[in-house]
Amino acid sequence: MGAVGFYLFYVLNWIVTLLPLRILYLFSDILFLFLYYFPGYRRKIVATNLKNAFPQKTKKELARIEKKFYHHLSDQFIEIFKLTHLSKNQAFKRFMLTDTNLLNRLFSEDRDVVAVLGHYANWEWLSVSLPFFTNLKTVSIYKPLKNKYFDKYMTNMRSKYGFVMTPMSNVLREIINNRKKNIRSMYAVITDQTPPEGDIKFWINFLNQDTPVYLGAEKIAEKYDMAVVFFNVQKIKRGYYTLTPELLFEHSKGLPEHLITETHVRRLEQIICMKPEYWMWSHRRWKYKREHSDG
Repeated sequence: MGAVGFYLFYVLNWIVTLLPLRILYLFSDILFLFLYYFPGYRRKIVATNLKNAFPQKTKKELARIEKKFYHHLSDQFIEIFKLTHLSKNQAFKRFMLTDTNLLNRLFSEDRDVVAVLGHYANWEWLSVSLPFFTNLKTVSIYKPLKNKYFDKYMTNMRSKYGFVMTPMSNVLREIINNRKKNIRSMYAVITDQTPPEGDIKFWINFLNQDTPVYLGAEKIAEKYDMAVVFFNVQKIKRGYYTLTPELLFEHSKGLPEHLITETHVRRLEQIICMKPEYWMWSHRRWKYKREHSDG
């Protein structure tokens, strides 16, 4: 999409998302019909991913999960676009932190934190809500979108209430600058993305399949002895989410190699297995195949 197409989208989105969410969810119900029935969106990818992840489930069970996923995906699109007009009061009301004690303690102890999470429930609203819940500077380490117009749009939406967006290529510079200024920070990393084929360094069995994973969160945490926290995001009902921070490692210096990665991958897997419909099954997560057994 070029500049003209993007600005047409921007104007239309700005106008439509002035509507309250209860109205916008009617659009989500319509969008579901297009994503699930006609013409359909990545139905084969979703069905294959679910079948491989849960070989023990029946066709009926898999079909039920798939349909629930597309309902949630439709809501996700609407909720992402609503970021344009999502107020502070709405964000605070609809995305709640269940316990502030852990993040408050780590800040009071002058600790930096790596927060790991997956494409589960609603990671976009976390970006506008998280700065309200902690005195730690909140930084997202992200992979820029290929479309420069949408990349700037999403960066602006995610950072409008204080979330700092830092590309992967600039993360060490961001950490060094914050530490020089004695700014205690929390670096949020979505860890279930697929590394480029040439950058794959580690494989793990995840959802019953050999899966390449990034090691960046582990390397950052170990280098600066940061605490590692898992962000457990849960969907309570339509348009309402909770965030529960879970301490995985108080200190990360000197831990066995890959322990941090294996631990947060296993925790995400547990959460997905409990309510699989809220994970992003339409991603081509397993497009690369492992060619040898050594990891």
